[in-house]
Amino acid sequence: MSVSLRSAISDDLPYITAIYRDSVLNGTASYEITPPSMEEMTGRFLAIRDKGYPYLAAEDESGVFLGYAYASAFRPRPAYRWMVEDSIYLAPEARGRGVGRLLLDALVESCQTLGFRQMIAVIGGAHPASVAVHRAAGFTETGLLKGTGYKHGRWLDTMLMQKALGEGNSTDPDASVYPGILFEG
Repeated sequence: MSVSLRSAISDDLPYITAIYRDSVLNGTASYEITPPSMEEMTGRFLAIRDKGYPYLAAEDESGVFLGYAYASAFRPRPAYRWMVEDSIYLAPEARGRGVGRLLLDALVESCQTLGFRQMIAVIGGAHPASVAVHRAAGFTETGLLKGTGYKHGRWLDTMLMQKALGEGNSTDPDASVYPGILFEG
């Protein structure tokens, strides 16, 4: 399967919403119980995109939407502005076919180019496939939070994984450029 990646656009929101809905209803990546509406997903998309974070889409050679990935703020405090959290969601038919790894690699590259220094993965249900794709992309396990969510009739753990971007924490960041300016004004 040939896969192409591009920046997600507003026209992708029906696909993004449908994929996320499936994940909420059938998976453990999200601890949401009720799938958000298209209106809510639009608001979330715009909030991420308008802050300048990367939001990527994957399509096959026929233009079929396969999945999406984005980076967003890990926490809303200014000192965290150098770290992003990644999120990856795939259509059921795209899972296990390397699409997640392509999206993750492109997301890491985009975030590194933007000047972010750390990326964290907060993996709901400590899902083995998600842990494996992050490990293959150079993330290391930094913690396992036990019993953090209750969904689908069972307690779920959350795996935390982290990857240094660029110079990581070996040098001071330049607060005069993005993402240093994220909390100005």
